[in-house]
Amino acid sequence: MTNEWVLLGTAATVGFVHTITGPDHYLPFAVLAKARKWSYAKTTSIILLCGIGHVGSSVAIGFLGILAGFGLNQLTSVESSRGDIAAWILLLFGLLYMAWGIYKAMDKKHKSHSESPTSKKANLTPWVLFIVFVFGPCEALIPVIIYPGVRENYWLAVSASTVFSIVTIATMLLAVFFTLKGISIFSTEKLTRFSHAAAGLTIFICGLLIVFVGL
Repeated sequence: MTNEWVLLGTAATVGFVHTITGPDHYLPFAVLAKARKWSYAKTTSIILLCGIGHVGSSVAIGFLGILAGFGLNQLTSVESSRGDIAAWILLLFGLLYMAWGIYKAMDKKHKSHSESPTSKKANLTPWVLFIVFVFGPCEALIPVIIYPGVRENYWLAVSASTVFSIVTIATMLLAVFFTLKGISIFSTEKLTRFSHAAAGLTIFICGLLIVFVGL
């Protein structure tokens, strides 16, 4: 029983550290929520959607790997490959969004009004984030699943992955809203027209850090 509680505690700790040390888990949501003036309810729903896709895909791969008899190295390799895809999608999305944001800021037709929340571009953005997070791996989760899985303690594997998932998504939510609070302190009306360009730049930098620094 002690070992089980240790594993659950480890799952919670790893979930928190994995999320808080990865700015790509919260900065894209925060800057887009600020630029697009998403409500707290909409921001929360988008984070929940992306968070479930993020942890759910890794949980599925982990359990399928256990059933197929894959080892830790094989599953880690799969997660690493998915991570490369997610990082490049994030980087390109940030670059394109930044370019669009600069065009929007410089185009006189767009200076007097914001993007309509019902426009196709506004509706597409959350789904791009969802795709990024579905491909984005939770590499830290794999050992948490593998350890009890190879011992055929599937209840513990499910419990550990559930704890990891809850802590990861909860940390994403808290980090996003704390970041938004921080952004609001420094925001000014004069810079509003550049908010989309700034959001794209932030996302682009996150992508760069993942691709070239391995953050």
